Amino acid sequence: MFQQRRPGRRQPGMTYDELIEAVRYDGLYPTRERAEEVTRTVLAALGRQLTGEERVALAAALPRRAARVLAAEIPGPERLTGWGFVKDIAAHTPESTPATARWDAGSVLGIIGRAAGPELLRRILGQLPEGYALLFGQAELARRPQPA
Repeated sequence: MFQQRRPGRRQPGMTYDELIEAVRYDGLYPTRERAEEVTRTVLAALGRQLTGEERVALAAALPRRAARVLAAEIPGPERLTGWGFVKDIAAHTPESTPATARWDAGSVLGIIGRAAGPELLRRILGQLPEGYALLFGQAELARRPQPA
């Protein structure tokens, strides 16, 4: 079940199969295929939003197959809010509703956030517009206005 790891190479914290099984378990998906489909859709949507060092660091923290899905997407010119992100997922998933897309996003991003670790997740959330923290299973803290 676990992949053989090569000595001397940095390995991600989990294998691709472990990632998919974690999403399947957390998201209560009936099959591995459904969990994999959801994972690929959410990672692709995240790839359209995330840029810079955080994008590279997250790809390095993910299993190789998952990192390729994230990196294959070109970041869009517009940064979507968390709600816009959910609507983007719904638009790319046949027969999806905003409610199911929200569930899918939270199921995958909760696992991705744990794989990233607290410091990288903090940096990722700092780059993204409001509304993503809850999707990653974190509290959405109000941002203080900068003094003039």
